[in-house]
Amino acid sequence: MKKIFRLHGGKKLTIGEKTLVMGILNITPDSFSDGGRYFSPDAAIAHAVQLIEYGADIIDIGAESTRPGATPISADEEFSRIEKILPAVTKLDIPISIDTYKPEVAIQALEFGVDIINDVRGLEDLRMIDVAKKYGAPIIAMHNEKCSEGDIIGDVKKFFRRTLENCAAKDFDTTQIIFDPGIGFGKTFEDDITILRRLDELKFKQEITLAIGVSRKRFIGRVTGLKIDERDEASGVVCVHAISKGVDIVRVHNVKLISKMCLMADTLLRRENFL
Repeated sequence: MKKIFRLHGGKKLTIGEKTLVMGILNITPDSFSDGGRYFSPDAAIAHAVQLIEYGADIIDIGAESTRPGATPISADEEFSRIEKILPAVTKLDIPISIDTYKPEVAIQALEFGVDIINDVRGLEDLRMIDVAKKYGAPIIAMHNEKCSEGDIIGDVKKFFRRTLENCAAKDFDTTQIIFDPGIGFGKTFEDDITILRRLDELKFKQEITLAIGVSRKRFIGRVTGLKIDERDEASGVVCVHAISKGVDIVRVHNVKLISKMCLMADTLLRRENFL
């Protein structure tokens, strides 16, 4: 199903024609994969440009690490890490998302021209819905809750339904929600694998748009025995599998490699009239 999100400055995000590749830009000193590499504004801006050259359709900027055990930071500190790059990055001809669960940070980023809110706490703070509504921003809502035993798919579906209800109650257009099942967040290894095997079941409504972040995550290391910076090919395989199960957006570190894997998967799975 084709869906078009209208964004700032005439930008648009089209869902359904191809898999969208979201390139990760961590402005943090302590992220699990590339902490500190792009912490300086010059390095961050240069990497954003490189991600576009490699084939990114969206750039996702995060200034607070969400790895297990990471130390939380204040909204002021979080925004101070990104405000120096936003004037340059928001001028790039590509949708930009802000990876934050703090409404205060989202407001400031949207004022600079950021297009999408990526809330890793799944709209736990309901004020985030009001922010998205005011600025006309799509929301990526990620499942990030402790799961009950034995029914992880049921848990994620309940979260999706509750999110739709909360947004509808605030008169927010529910077609502007993108769901992420939250691989690696509040879940066991078995939960992660079960979700990945049954991703298609999460599209229980036709209008549901699915995003997924599996890049270099712990479950890949457990299966392969590979170190974090060795997991890109395996991450790409998981992304291709996710595409076959109906996922619309994949969030990755190695855009250069995985965008080509997604292109090949789309050619085989989405493009009926390719030949």
